[in-house]
Amino acid sequence: MAELNAGDFRELITNIFPELTGSVFKLATKGWDSTAIDVDDRLIFKFPRNPAAERALIREAALLGIIRPSLSMAVPDMRIHDGPPIFSSHAKIQGEHLITDDYELLPDAARQRLGDDLARFYAELHDLDDDRMRALGAGPILPWQSPDKVREMALPLLSTELASYAEKVIWDFQALPPDPCGVTYGFFDGHGWNMAFDHAEGRLNGLYDFADSGLGPLHQEFIYSNFISPDLTSRIVSGYETLTGRRLDRRRIAILTGFHRLSELAELAGDPTYVGAKIDSVAAWAAADRAG
Repeated sequence: MAELNAGDFRELITNIFPELTGSVFKLATKGWDSTAIDVDDRLIFKFPRNPAAERALIREAALLGIIRPSLSMAVPDMRIHDGPPIFSSHAKIQGEHLITDDYELLPDAARQRLGDDLARFYAELHDLDDDRMRALGAGPILPWQSPDKVREMALPLLSTELASYAEKVIWDFQALPPDPCGVTYGFFDGHGWNMAFDHAEGRLNGLYDFADSGLGPLHQEFIYSNFISPDLTSRIVSGYETLTGRRLDRRRIAILTGFHRLSELAELAGDPTYVGAKIDSVAAWAAADRAG
């Protein structure tokens, strides 16, 4: 899709929703795949930026049609509009992102409730029939960079001490056997930037952005909450084990977390916009992993 300005988005939306002519339109996010427009702080419209993103948006809406009624957690009730251009709409789930500093301010009871809520979300999501999700378009999640690529692209950007830690993570990752819990349909994007968190109430209102959902190793599902806090991941894992009877390997989750951050650094090593933040992300996990 050609680049659009704010006025273009308004016109495209009001052509189908004329009742929104007098509404307040603002840019919500300009992501890798789609531009999201917030209307009156109650509706979200997503405009894919290219044909691949269009296909992903249509697939996401189809998957959410099965996911949403199966979960206790709120997720978007997404509708596709044919346009042209194709775009989606859904009611906004009220809440804000949850980052590390926010989590550290939460009392223990709110942390535990969040961990329990996310454990139930994952347990219910993983209970969906994989074949049914495949039939709706769910495929394998995107692969990470190879260990050789990580060594080539990421390690030269790290300090001597951090590179030594990273090399151990790479070796540990290479030594991992296949996931003992197998492959499942999952979210695989459960970080705080996809959360609608009510900070006043200390409660998670919902999750969104299922574009990266798909079929992947079950343990990988639990690495993304480490962007918020390893404490939260520990609570999620414990709750999930209680609900499902599955035993999870916490060290495996830690190794996957470390390699994922190195893979992201390798992928964006040549991008000055992001490389600094990715180095910081590796360093933050190294400190947390050593402390744990």
